[in-house]
Amino acid sequence: MDNRPIGFFDSGLGGLTCIPHLTKALPEEKIIYFGDTARTPYGSKATSTIRNFSLQIADFLVQNDVKMIVIACNTVSATCLEDLQMRFPEIPVVGIIKPAVQRVAESCNEENRVGIIGTKVTIRSEQYKSLILNLRNDLNIYSTPCPAFVPLIEEGIIKNEIMDMCIKYYLDDFVNKNQIDTLVLGCTHYPLIRENIEKIYPELRIIDPSEEIINSIRTILEERDMFADNSEAENVFYASDLSENFTNMINTIFDSPNAKVMFKNLDIESAKALAEE
Repeated sequence: MDNRPIGFFDSGLGGLTCIPHLTKALPEEKIIYFGDTARTPYGSKATSTIRNFSLQIADFLVQNDVKMIVIACNTVSATCLEDLQMRFPEIPVVGIIKPAVQRVAESCNEENRVGIIGTKVTIRSEQYKSLILNLRNDLNIYSTPCPAFVPLIEEGIIKNEIMDMCIKYYLDDFVNKNQIDTLVLGCTHYPLIRENIEKIYPELRIIDPSEEIINSIRTILEERDMFADNSEAENVFYASDLSENFTNMINTIFDSPNAKVMFKNLDIESAKALAEE
């Protein structure tokens, strides 16, 4: 047994979409989350910048004695997973792309037409496409970036006509031209607009990596005998810019009055200093 927390991080609040799936499947596990809301979005930044930001945050999480690091960000998973695994060989570091790839390979066949949407960096990396085709070279894979989604979601512009118009702008031609029937939400922010997408394209089957990653977490905990046992620690959520949208989302996730949740605003320079102590 291991009652240390699991460390999650993302460029912003999108990685929070993993947390309800974790608390449902593994309710004894506790969390330290870092959302880099002051520097979001990552998806249009240089790979070297994304790598530097990710190493800073991972250093901070390791300093806080996490037993595992979950990269709750497709952009970071596409560009920095191996760097982080090499930097921290003593603890498991899990990316969010491979579990979703496995789901696509297991659930689709040559008749399906699979669409991948994500940030510019994620799509340009072709991580989803190459990993899927390594497992199933008979699948039809298409991809397109949707860079405006993350800034709108971070601002809380979700359930309204502006977001619906943005979705149609990016996806109408993509879905219709390629006859997409299965859509992978290749950014952890995108599950927050899943209802919008399903309303506009009701025939699409959605694959959500934020849900699929939980099986990988459970497998690692089981293999290493690291499950928590009635841990009483608080779930702690750090943000480099603690916005109202960020705290509101966490309050929605932990809607029980007895939930042990702590919010902390922590700019990245302070996080770096703490990690170096």
